[in-house]
This record gives sequence, structure tokens and C-alpha cells, in this order.
Amino acid sequence: MSEDTKFQIFKRDQQYVFGEEGVMTTDPTPVQRAGLEKMLEEGVIDGSVYTMVANLPGFTLMHAWFKKDYPLPLHSHSADCLYYVIAGSARLGTEELGPGDSFFVPANTPYTYHAGPEGVEVLEYRHTLDIDFQNYAKGQAFYDKAVETVIANRDYWKTVPKPSERQAG
Repeated sequence: MSEDTKFQIFKRDQQYVFGEEGVMTTDPTPVQRAGLEKMLEEGVIDGSVYTMVANLPGFTLMHAWFKKDYPLPLHSHSADCLYYVIAGSARLGTEELGPGDSFFVPANTPYTYHAGPEGVEVLEYRHTLDIDFQNYAKGQAFYDKAVETVIANRDYWKTVPKPSERQAG
């Protein structure tokens, strides 16, 4: 971290829903572009929420909520990332992850995970937000299935509470 970094407190009311904002650059193929556009058109945006918790030079912390059946493609990023599950569950390969579990993904390592039946909330720790998103879901079959999944879940996604809210309630 830089020498001018000082002690800071990050309050909940200072957090914000995170969007594109010039990060996670990608260069999709025509099939990927068409598939992603169709997913957006059908409502995939309601299947996940990203909240910026802290963004400092050399350190970022984001809260990500993937709702049940969110179609996260096989992908990689150009920066290391440490994930910590705070609520819900996810399947990563053959591993079932729940609250308190974590996983580390080195830069440029392809991965995906699947939110469990109640969805999953994770904290994402990175050293930068200036990363790329390399999408490895290249075939039309992935996007056809993803669109079907979005259509089947979009109404549910609009109203479902976070797993942490259900556990606390």
C-alpha cells in the first residue's frame, strides 16, 4: 500500500452497488457477445449483486451475491482473488462450500462455481479492480442453457432475500 494510506473505517451506508465502472475488461467472441446480450435481455442482471465494501490502492473488498442457479461461465481474471463464503452455499468442482469456507484463485486460472439452492454470498479480496474477465464459455450450448436458466429464475431472483438475511431472520 502507498505511504499516504491512512486508517479508515468503511460504514455500510458508504457501500455501493458495483457496476462496470471501467474494470473487468473483456473481449468477447461474436457467439459470446450474442449470448451475453440475450442473457441481459432476459434478466440475468437480477441474478447477482456486487457491493463495493472497500477500494484502496492495492486492496479491494467486494461483497458478491449470486442467486440460486446463476449461470456463471467458466472464466479467469488477471489478478489473484481470495473468496470467503459468508452465507449460503456453492459448489466448486466436487467441493461443497458453506459459511466460513474460502478458496483462492490465482491470476489467469479458469474457474466457475455454482450457487446452492439458497444462493451464495462471498467476500472477494483482490489487490486491484483493474482486471480483465476472460470468458471460456465459447459454445452456443452454454448460452442457450444460460438463457433458459435466466428465464426460469428471473421472477424468483427479483424477490428472494439474501441467504444472510434468511439465516438472521
